[in-house]
Amino acid sequence: MRAKALSLLEELTEAHSVSGHEDEVRAIFVDELTEVGELATDKNGSVICADPKEGPRVLIAGHMDEVGFMVQNITQDGFIQFVTLGGWWNQVMLAQRVQILNSKGEKIIGVIGTKPVHFLTSDQRKGTIGVEQMFIDIGASTRREVEHAFHITIGDPIAPWSPFTPMAKANHYMAKAFDNRVGMAGVIQSALKLVNSDHPNEIVFAGSVQEEVGLRGARTLANFVKPDVAIILEGPPADDTPGFNPWESQGKLGEGVQIRLYDPSAIGNPRLAKLAIETALEKDIPHQVTVRRSGGTDAGAFHQANQGIPCVVLGVPARYIHSHNSIIDIEDYLAMVNLTIALAEKLDKGTVESLTRFI
Repeated sequence: MRAKALSLLEELTEAHSVSGHEDEVRAIFVDELTEVGELATDKNGSVICADPKEGPRVLIAGHMDEVGFMVQNITQDGFIQFVTLGGWWNQVMLAQRVQILNSKGEKIIGVIGTKPVHFLTSDQRKGTIGVEQMFIDIGASTRREVEHAFHITIGDPIAPWSPFTPMAKANHYMAKAFDNRVGMAGVIQSALKLVNSDHPNEIVFAGSVQEEVGLRGARTLANFVKPDVAIILEGPPADDTPGFNPWESQGKLGEGVQIRLYDPSAIGNPRLAKLAIETALEKDIPHQVTVRRSGGTDAGAFHQANQGIPCVVLGVPARYIHSHNSIIDIEDYLAMVNLTIALAEKLDKGTVESLTRFI
């Protein structure tokens, strides 16, 4: 499982798939799961692979998109102005490499720049640089060169550029977009395992679009699939670095899969969360239980869809998400996959009905 996990994570993290332009990740999903089940998409581009069987419909889903940018304007002297897609902290953007996906499918590399610090006043140096003061430099000299030599136009998607990199610390890997390529890799690996399992349900494996810009794909995906229960796989922020109280950390690298009970977007179904925790204990799967004061996932849309969908969020803590370089421990990822499989195998008709039996 580890070798497949690493190859999947490398391919997925290096894919260029910002919000609204998830084609490369979708293509990987389709390529991996063509032999697993029936493939389909909704009209926004969220993709599913259904494994038709009797029993309750269980959705195992991750979101395909990553935070990125879009070409907003091209200056007369060949610099590219941009807007952000998803939540960016301005301090992590400057001097970072990006790839612009042009109309010919080519990836044009550039760097995010602004006015050099040498030319700033002391007051300006103390302030923050806004996105409107930044630009992307691809080495062009004119707008015409950008448009005709590099085939870049307004609206083209831009992704961070950062290769998948093993670190000196065992089990640690650095890449862009672990939020949420760990989730998509987990969906794919769970599907490859569960397709040969005698599970008591119909499982739909899925990748949603546009989570980073407001859970948009999850809304149409929930209506498309109409699941009875949902397991959402995510790459949440770790909280084990300087600045955090280590005694309060609930997302430490190397401590296992994160089982999220709450964030401002969703309260996890308590019975399903309890089942996830009990399953982790029963199977001796390393895990950490989490209540978050901020953030959100596709569960925020799923749990409100249709007549309500009981949800649980399982995550792989990742340091420095929403930047060009994030870090995970592969053992946490493997724990997430193992818990997803074990939990899905327990969701029979009686168990699923018990999650929403309130009277």
